[in-house]
Amino acid sequence: MGYGDGTRIQESRALLVTRPRPLEGIRCFNLATITIEYACYPSQRMETVSISNRDITTGQQKHEIEMPRFGLGVYLMGEPGECRDAVRHALDKGYRLIDTAMAYGNEDEVGEAIRDSGIPRDEIFVVTKLRQPHANSHEETLERCQQSLENLGLDYMDLYLVHAPPKDQEARGPVWKGMEECLSNGWTRSIGVSNYGAHHLDAMLSYAEFLPSVNQIEISPWLQRPALRAAIREVGAVPMAYSPLARGHKVDDPSLAALAESLGCTPAQAAIKWCIDSGAITIPKSSNPSRIEENIGSLSVDLSGTESAFADLEESYVSGWDPTSEP
Repeated sequence: MGYGDGTRIQESRALLVTRPRPLEGIRCFNLATITIEYACYPSQRMETVSISNRDITTGQQKHEIEMPRFGLGVYLMGEPGECRDAVRHALDKGYRLIDTAMAYGNEDEVGEAIRDSGIPRDEIFVVTKLRQPHANSHEETLERCQQSLENLGLDYMDLYLVHAPPKDQEARGPVWKGMEECLSNGWTRSIGVSNYGAHHLDAMLSYAEFLPSVNQIEISPWLQRPALRAAIREVGAVPMAYSPLARGHKVDDPSLAALAESLGCTPAQAAIKWCIDSGAITIPKSSNPSRIEENIGSLSVDLSGTESAFADLEESYVSGWDPTSEP
């Protein structure tokens, strides 16, 4: 992170200032006995990861694109204007990945905030999801994708995910074929899944032409899922972590608080950075401006030497909905 004149005050592989800007402001967070200060800048470049869809026939990775490793989730932002204002603030503070879904009912506000930001469309990575269980055929998948684009007011999305495995197992193949057509039509730059277990991914080998680029699942220091993350990698995909703070249920964990104090950061920042360093694209949700700023501060946290401390936090704690174990 650096000052507006380009002076670097801390080396960070995950957060770079892309052009000189005046210093916008300093935020301070008081947590028990520690005070954390960090600067926020309106123009930042996130570290990215390559995502692609593996061709079943050739084994080659196709449709490769770069995706930010950190972004904003907008689940449960139901008050009018809440999502729009959160996305506006996040984009102003340097976020470049926004994750929404048709089921959230706020795709329109995401699109409005993107247009209002003045940031070129190709600098913002937009993720949305096929609503389940409302799409159970090839045709319904195409219709829902077009509806999401209309809601967003965009010509394309960057990543389109199946929100969860269709409960009708016979529908999974046709739905994925619809996703592949969305990709070939140019409506999305990449396709993936969400809430798929290892057995769901294995089953895709029997009906997919292209395997998913991403599997978005709940991951946190209390739900580390090494086996599922390995299964995701085996199909050429990248894990994406939602609820990295376990919906706030574990942020007051005394062990995490002690660890964060030793790192000079907040507990939320430590948890988010653990998810990122584990190899997962991470999308903490918040509509609170100060927390949006706090969360982006996680990118400059150095977790070196904390592996065993984080391993001790694992307790297979699922904070919400989890279809990964469904048939």
